[in-house]
Amino acid sequence: QVQLVESGGGLVQAGGPLRLSCAASGRTLSNYVMGWFRQAPGKEREFVSGINRSGSSTYYVDYVKGRFTISRDNAKNTVYLQMSSLKPEDTAAYYCASKSDYNYKSTRLYDNWGQGTQVTVSS
Repeated sequence: QVQLVESGGGLVQAGGPLRLSCAASGRTLSNYVMGWFRQAPGKEREFVSGINRSGSSTYYVDYVKGRFTISRDNAKNTVYLQMSSLKPEDTAAYYCASKSDYNYKSTRLYDNWGQGTQVTVSS
């Protein structure tokens, strides 16, 4: 299994940007589809974005489309989530996850998770 560690969370004002990183160790990141999820207090975890193994294709849920950008640097074994125009409703713990499946648009089969990083957006 690849070990995943998120970083970059914090407190930001509404409308501001934030970049999350997910560093992988243990195995080559390019062997995995990667995704970002989030979970707000009292809510279920939800899918935010996915990226294919090479980084050439990405997928976003509607409520972050145009504001968030997922990318990966396989040479650095790192996946990123660049977030802009943040809203208070984006407040959540953000998790990166990996899977061996090829479908980067699907929320299914993610089987390895980081510990999460908290993002708080103030109004």
